[in-house]
Amino acid sequence: MSEQTSGVKERINIFKIGDLWCFKYFFGDRELFMGLADYYNRAKYRFELKNAEEMDTVTKYLMEKGFETVKIEDTSDYLVSIDRFKKYAPILRNSIDSTEKEKERTFIMKDLASVEEAIANGAKKVTDDLA
Repeated sequence: MSEQTSGVKERINIFKIGDLWCFKYFFGDRELFMGLADYYNRAKYRFELKNAEEMDTVTKYLMEKGFETVKIEDTSDYLVSIDRFKKYAPILRNSIDSTEKEKERTFIMKDLASVEEAIANGAKKVTDDLA
């Protein structure tokens, strides 16, 4: 069901990570993606906004295209970790950022559904920050 027929806007969480605001979303519409391509970090598979001006530009663009944006500064509800030697590719696909420690990898997931999916794939919920 599309946004136009359901009346429900698709939600994109934009996370504060260090000095950046980041989000991950797969835009099936190439034209929509191209409108944001300047902000896309191909190495990290995410969009990165460096300042308030970029944030304003991108959130306005997304709202005009029918999306709801939510700024998230406290990432604790989106943190999961998994043993460093376990399979993590399905978790990485829906993560915004990750860190690797001696025994585990910790991920910030793009939304709460991705947190649940990560837990189903063997991750555990964590409350410590990535800093």
